[in-house]
Amino acid sequence: MRFSNVLFGADPELFIQDKEGKFISAIGKIGGTKHDPRPIDLYGSYVQEDNVAVEFNIAPAKGKIEFIRNIYRPLSYIKDFVKKQIGANICISASAIFTEDQLLDPRAQAFGCDIDYNAWTGKANPRPKAAGEHKNLRTAGGHLHISWERPNMAQRIALVKMLDLTQGVPSVIMDEDDTRRNLYGKAGAYRPKSYGVEYRVLSNFWIKSPRLMAWLIDQAHLAMTFLSRGMLPQSDKDAILASINGGNKREARKLIDKYGLKLVKL
Repeated sequence: MRFSNVLFGADPELFIQDKEGKFISAIGKIGGTKHDPRPIDLYGSYVQEDNVAVEFNIAPAKGKIEFIRNIYRPLSYIKDFVKKQIGANICISASAIFTEDQLLDPRAQAFGCDIDYNAWTGKANPRPKAAGEHKNLRTAGGHLHISWERPNMAQRIALVKMLDLTQGVPSVIMDEDDTRRNLYGKAGAYRPKSYGVEYRVLSNFWIKSPRLMAWLIDQAHLAMTFLSRGMLPQSDKDAILASINGGNKREARKLIDKYGLKLVKL
């Protein structure tokens, strides 16, 4: 299985906190929507409001250095914008609990604008719903977009499963947040794209440092290398699902050791 002319994009999300540490809604404060994101520079960066979070999009990158630069430009812009225009700070956290007064706008109750799928079952994932004990919980993803020449469904599904191994499993150890999976981030979550695939398992933890951003791209290349060698993760399906869906660190470490996967400290 070969992947040629590979490019990497992303659409990470983050939260806003006031000076007292209270999470505040981004609605009406940032601008841009899913269907009409707001351009913020000449490098293909966009920003938008997504539920109560801030989301930004980057131009596709060929490698690690370009990818890191493409992440830092909008991240720096958002940090400065939030500080100057709102008098608040950004918070790179995978989950946050908002007070009722920040969730009154109907847009704060909109989840899962488009359907995503489970590569392991072949079925659509149920639409997330914040209810009961999680009604005030909001989460932030760090979705990775990968494009390549002439993608087909067999490649997409195989790559998502392998990304579960090379990225999703190590993230169980590296990502300190285990609350997000109550709404998002189950194993195999993806959206097929005309250019390739959107991998939706990871939170935003990897935007915290250049080393983590580089790790993300290295592990994506590793997934494609494994597939080019004819490797498939199917035999480790149960361990992968237990690691990611159950947050099972013991199973995760077994897989990390078995495949020599890389871990990077936050």
